[in-house]
Amino acid sequence: MAQIQETGGGGHGKGGKKRAKKSSTHVDMTPMVDLAFLLLTFFVLTSTFSKPKVLRMIFPEKLDEKTKDQKAPEVKDGITLLLTGDDKIYYYRGSLKPTTELIPIDYTRNGLRKVLVDYNADMLVKLQDIQKRMNKLDEKDTAAKRKLDEEVLGVQKSSKQIVLVKNDEGATYRNMIDVMDEFMITQIAKYYVIDEGMAKLEKDLIKKQGK
Repeated sequence: MAQIQETGGGGHGKGGKKRAKKSSTHVDMTPMVDLAFLLLTFFVLTSTFSKPKVLRMIFPEKLDEKTKDQKAPEVKDGITLLLTGDDKIYYYRGSLKPTTELIPIDYTRNGLRKVLVDYNADMLVKLQDIQKRMNKLDEKDTAAKRKLDEEVLGVQKSSKQIVLVKNDEGATYRNMIDVMDEFMITQIAKYYVIDEGMAKLEKDLIKKQGK
Protein backbone atom coordinates (compact mmCIF):
# COMPACT_ATOMS: atom_id res chain seq x y z
CA MET A 1 0.00 0.00 0.00
CA ALA A 2 1.08 3.57 -0.58
CA GLN A 3 2.27 5.61 2.38
CA ILE A 4 2.92 9.34 2.54
CA GLN A 5 5.93 10.45 4.55
CA GLU A 6 6.48 14.01 5.58
CA THR A 7 10.03 15.23 5.00
CA GLY A 8 9.81 18.95 5.57
CA GLY A 9 9.29 20.97 8.78
CA GLY A 10 6.71 23.60 9.43
CA GLY A 11 9.09 26.39 10.42
CA HIS A 12 9.11 30.00 9.23
CA GLY A 13 11.30 31.09 6.37
CA LYS A 14 12.55 34.54 5.58
CA GLY A 15 9.99 37.30 5.91
CA GLY A 16 7.97 35.32 8.36
CA LYS A 17 6.37 33.10 5.69
CA LYS A 18 5.48 29.54 6.52
CA ARG A 19 7.46 26.87 4.68
CA ALA A 20 5.31 24.24 2.92
CA LYS A 21 5.76 20.70 4.08
CA LYS A 22 7.20 18.32 1.48
CA SER A 23 5.79 14.81 1.27
CA SER A 24 7.25 11.69 -0.43
CA THR A 25 5.21 8.70 -1.55
CA HIS A 26 6.37 5.17 -0.69
CA VAL A 27 4.67 2.30 -2.56
CA ASP A 28 4.74 -1.13 -0.93
CA MET A 29 5.16 -3.67 -3.79
CA THR A 30 4.79 -6.77 -1.62
CA PRO A 31 1.10 -7.38 -2.52
CA MET A 32 1.93 -7.01 -6.24
CA VAL A 33 4.71 -9.58 -5.99
CA ASP A 34 2.40 -12.00 -4.19
CA LEU A 35 -0.25 -11.52 -6.88
CA ALA A 36 2.29 -12.10 -9.65
CA PHE A 37 3.40 -15.40 -8.10
CA LEU A 38 -0.23 -16.50 -7.63
CA LEU A 39 -1.00 -15.80 -11.30
CA LEU A 40 2.17 -17.56 -12.42
CA THR A 41 1.29 -20.63 -10.34
CA PHE A 42 -2.26 -20.62 -11.72
CA PHE A 43 -1.16 -20.51 -15.36
CA VAL A 44 1.48 -23.21 -14.87
CA LEU A 45 -0.98 -25.59 -13.23
CA THR A 46 -3.81 -24.99 -15.69
CA SER A 47 -1.85 -24.89 -18.94
CA THR A 48 -1.10 -27.96 -21.06
CA PHE A 49 2.32 -28.47 -22.52
CA SER A 50 2.53 -29.19 -26.23
CA LYS A 51 3.49 -32.74 -27.05
CA PRO A 52 6.39 -33.30 -29.45
CA LYS A 53 5.29 -34.47 -32.87
CA VAL A 54 7.07 -37.71 -33.60
CA LEU A 55 6.59 -40.59 -35.96
CA ARG A 56 5.26 -43.72 -34.34
CA MET A 57 7.34 -46.74 -35.31
CA ILE A 58 6.60 -50.25 -34.09
CA PHE A 59 9.43 -52.75 -34.03
CA PRO A 60 8.83 -56.48 -33.63
CA GLU A 61 9.93 -58.03 -30.39
CA LYS A 62 13.33 -59.66 -30.65
CA LEU A 63 13.68 -63.32 -29.83
CA ASP A 64 15.62 -64.24 -26.71
CA GLU A 65 18.26 -66.96 -26.41
CA LYS A 66 15.66 -69.69 -25.82
CA THR A 67 13.52 -68.82 -28.81
CA LYS A 68 16.05 -67.41 -31.28
CA ASP A 69 15.92 -70.58 -33.38
CA GLN A 70 12.16 -70.31 -33.77
CA LYS A 71 10.72 -68.68 -36.86
CA ALA A 72 8.89 -65.39 -36.56
CA PRO A 73 5.13 -65.68 -37.12
CA GLU A 74 4.11 -65.17 -40.74
CA VAL A 75 1.61 -62.55 -41.80
CA LYS A 76 -0.84 -64.58 -43.86
CA ASP A 77 -2.84 -61.70 -45.30
CA GLY A 78 -0.60 -58.72 -44.61
CA ILE A 79 1.44 -56.57 -46.94
CA THR A 80 5.24 -56.50 -46.97
CA LEU A 81 7.02 -53.44 -48.38
CA LEU A 82 10.56 -53.84 -49.66
CA LEU A 83 12.57 -50.61 -49.90
CA THR A 84 15.67 -50.69 -52.05
CA GLY A 85 18.05 -48.35 -53.87
CA ASP A 86 17.20 -45.76 -56.54
CA ASP A 87 13.93 -44.97 -54.72
CA LYS A 88 12.46 -48.29 -55.79
CA ILE A 89 9.85 -50.07 -53.74
CA TYR A 90 8.18 -53.46 -54.11
CA TYR A 91 5.38 -55.12 -52.23
CA TYR A 92 3.78 -58.52 -51.94
CA ARG A 93 0.83 -59.83 -50.02
CA GLY A 94 0.76 -62.86 -47.75
CA SER A 95 3.62 -65.09 -46.67
CA LEU A 96 6.90 -65.26 -48.55
CA LYS A 97 7.34 -68.16 -50.97
CA PRO A 98 9.68 -68.91 -53.89
CA THR A 99 6.71 -68.30 -56.18
CA THR A 100 5.84 -64.93 -54.58
CA GLU A 101 5.36 -62.16 -57.13
CA LEU A 102 6.84 -58.79 -56.26
CA ILE A 103 4.84 -55.83 -57.54
CA PRO A 104 6.86 -52.66 -58.24
CA ILE A 105 5.32 -49.35 -57.18
CA ASP A 106 6.52 -45.82 -56.43
CA TYR A 107 6.00 -43.27 -53.66
CA THR A 108 3.36 -41.25 -55.50
CA ARG A 109 -0.36 -40.86 -54.83
CA ASN A 110 -1.16 -43.48 -57.46
CA GLY A 111 1.51 -45.83 -56.19
CA LEU A 112 2.07 -46.65 -52.54
CA ARG A 113 -0.84 -44.55 -51.30
CA LYS A 114 -3.35 -46.26 -53.57
CA VAL A 115 -2.15 -49.69 -52.43
CA LEU A 116 -2.50 -48.72 -48.75
CA VAL A 117 -5.90 -47.07 -49.24
CA ASP A 118 -7.29 -50.13 -51.00
CA TYR A 119 -5.83 -52.39 -48.34
CA ASN A 120 -7.18 -50.29 -45.47
CA ALA A 121 -10.53 -49.38 -47.08
CA ASP A 122 -12.77 -50.91 -44.38
CA MET A 123 -11.07 -49.03 -41.57
CA LEU A 124 -11.08 -45.75 -43.50
CA VAL A 125 -14.85 -46.00 -43.99
CA LYS A 126 -15.35 -46.44 -40.23
CA LEU A 127 -13.05 -43.53 -39.41
CA GLN A 128 -14.80 -41.26 -41.93
CA ASP A 129 -18.16 -42.09 -40.34
CA ILE A 130 -16.77 -41.18 -36.90
CA GLN A 131 -15.34 -37.93 -38.30
CA LYS A 132 -18.73 -36.95 -39.74
CA ARG A 133 -20.33 -37.45 -36.34
CA MET A 134 -17.49 -35.50 -34.74
CA ASN A 135 -18.12 -32.54 -37.06
CA LYS A 136 -21.77 -32.38 -36.01
CA LEU A 137 -20.99 -32.14 -32.30
CA ASP A 138 -21.12 -28.97 -30.28
CA GLU A 139 -17.64 -27.71 -29.41
CA LYS A 140 -18.60 -27.62 -25.74
CA ASP A 141 -19.73 -31.25 -25.70
CA THR A 142 -16.41 -32.65 -24.49
CA ALA A 143 -17.97 -35.85 -23.16
CA ALA A 144 -19.28 -36.82 -26.61
CA LYS A 145 -15.93 -35.97 -28.22
CA ARG A 146 -14.12 -38.11 -25.68
CA LYS A 147 -16.46 -40.98 -26.44
CA LEU A 148 -15.78 -40.70 -30.18
CA ASP A 149 -12.01 -40.56 -29.54
CA GLU A 150 -12.30 -43.81 -27.61
CA GLU A 151 -14.27 -45.26 -30.52
CA VAL A 152 -11.43 -44.32 -32.89
CA LEU A 153 -8.91 -46.09 -30.65
CA GLY A 154 -11.16 -49.15 -30.57
CA VAL A 155 -11.35 -49.23 -34.37
CA GLN A 156 -7.57 -48.93 -34.65
CA LYS A 157 -6.95 -51.69 -32.11
CA SER A 158 -9.37 -54.07 -33.82
CA SER A 159 -7.76 -53.52 -37.22
CA LYS A 160 -6.44 -56.69 -38.84
CA GLN A 161 -4.50 -54.87 -41.56
CA ILE A 162 -0.78 -55.35 -40.91
CA VAL A 163 2.08 -53.92 -42.94
CA LEU A 164 5.71 -55.05 -42.66
CA VAL A 165 8.53 -52.77 -43.82
CA LYS A 166 11.91 -54.14 -44.85
CA ASN A 167 14.85 -52.40 -46.48
CA ASP A 168 18.26 -53.21 -47.83
CA GLU A 169 21.48 -51.19 -47.77
CA GLY A 170 20.40 -49.20 -50.83
CA ALA A 171 17.35 -47.60 -49.17
CA THR A 172 17.63 -44.13 -47.66
CA TYR A 173 16.19 -42.41 -44.60
CA ARG A 174 14.07 -40.33 -46.98
CA ASN A 175 12.46 -43.52 -48.30
CA MET A 176 11.54 -44.60 -44.78
CA ILE A 177 10.13 -41.17 -43.90
CA ASP A 178 8.01 -41.18 -47.06
CA VAL A 179 6.59 -44.57 -46.10
CA MET A 180 5.80 -43.39 -42.56
CA ASP A 181 4.03 -40.33 -43.98
CA GLU A 182 1.86 -42.56 -46.15
CA PHE A 183 0.99 -44.69 -43.12
CA MET A 184 -0.25 -41.60 -41.30
CA ILE A 185 -2.24 -40.37 -44.31
CA THR A 186 -3.89 -43.72 -44.95
CA GLN A 187 -4.48 -44.42 -41.22
CA ILE A 188 -2.54 -47.67 -41.12
CA ALA A 189 -2.80 -48.63 -37.45
CA LYS A 190 -0.45 -51.60 -37.30
CA TYR A 191 2.89 -51.54 -39.07
CA TYR A 192 6.22 -53.06 -38.18
CA VAL A 193 9.72 -52.12 -39.29
CA ILE A 194 11.92 -55.23 -39.48
CA ASP A 195 15.37 -54.10 -38.36
CA GLU A 196 16.99 -57.31 -39.61
CA GLY A 197 16.29 -56.19 -43.18
CA MET A 198 15.26 -58.34 -46.11
CA ALA A 199 15.45 -62.11 -46.27
CA LYS A 200 17.73 -63.72 -48.86
CA LEU A 201 14.73 -64.91 -50.87
CA GLU A 202 13.36 -61.37 -51.02
CA LYS A 203 16.69 -60.05 -52.32
CA ASP A 204 16.77 -62.79 -54.94
CA LEU A 205 13.27 -61.92 -56.09
CA ILE A 206 14.27 -58.26 -56.42
CA LYS A 207 17.27 -59.26 -58.57
CA LYS A 208 14.92 -61.19 -60.85
CA GLN A 209 12.80 -58.07 -61.20
CA GLY A 210 15.86 -56.15 -62.40
CA LYS A 211 16.59 -58.57 -65.24
